Amino acid sequence: MRTRTLGRTGPTVSALGLGAMGMSGGYGEADRDESTATVRAALDAGVTLIDTGDFYAMGHNELLLAEALRGRDRDDYVLSVKFGMLRGPGAEFGGPDGRPEAVKNFLAYSLTRLGVEHVDVYRPARLDPAVPIEETVGAIGEMVDAGYVRHIGLSEVDAATVRRAHAERPVADLQIEYSLLSRGVEAQVLPVLRELGIGLTAYGVLSRGLLSGHWTAGLSRGPGDLRGHHPRFAEGNVQHNLALVAALGRVAAAKGCTVAQLAIAWVAAQGDDVVDIVPLVGARTRERLAEALPATDLVLTADDLAAIEEAVPAGAARGERYPAAHMAALGVRD
Repeated sequence: MRTRTLGRTGPTVSALGLGAMGMSGGYGEADRDESTATVRAALDAGVTLIDTGDFYAMGHNELLLAEALRGRDRDDYVLSVKFGMLRGPGAEFGGPDGRPEAVKNFLAYSLTRLGVEHVDVYRPARLDPAVPIEETVGAIGEMVDAGYVRHIGLSEVDAATVRRAHAERPVADLQIEYSLLSRGVEAQVLPVLRELGIGLTAYGVLSRGLLSGHWTAGLSRGPGDLRGHHPRFAEGNVQHNLALVAALGRVAAAKGCTVAQLAIAWVAAQGDDVVDIVPLVGARTRERLAEALPATDLVLTADDLAAIEEAVPAGAARGERYPAAHMAALGVRD
């Protein structure tokens, strides 16, 4: 497994990370045994970066990871944890909380649920508009000084917020959605990351399954599958978006790889000598993980990149990347 570094100050991680959200019901029911087996298979394959959030099924995801990681050397994996999204007993969202005292409270619970003594990268999941980012990042910095956190991260914020946060404390990386269908990060955020030497971990690289090569317009979504509320999966939009996937599939066939592998490799290829980009894949099964892993060895030529751009031009997706109620919390809308 190749490795990459998250910014000038961040950790060295595998060139592909594992996003664990889907293992706790975000896309419908998941098999716990298969989920834990998938985490272990990822580690065995050299994947070291594992991403979670304390609000994923109200702590369920962290407890699942604690089980999957039990017995592993703590130095063999890098834990990225998002915090600050309030939830209710009916799983409803209550908005972000970035107060310094809340930061420390959330961290205490995460350390206990995960069964570890430190988190490698700790980041607010969304910007709290009521709390200056300097205060939130400053509180994380205090936890760095105390040894409970190794590196500071951000998630889904705009370029100006990145600058303010980094001026307060060194930021290792920004986590944000980035895929062939979601390219808003390219205009302003990526240039700032390159200027400041901050890495990027990209989630949603397969657009929640649209770019996986396994989604069809008539595919049934089970109970608890959030994609039922996402505009890109809505009737009319999904047919348009799958036509883009079909065009990408023809490029993948010519390259001798799957659509998913091509989509993952494209995101990774957007990095450079200044900013490393690490794609996160939300594989819930060993089968999907096994399909994703070869993407780290896929080399895209200039001709390949041009063919991909022709198949899926920037801005070609139909529908916003989140439901309208969640769009306002995003620093980058596209």
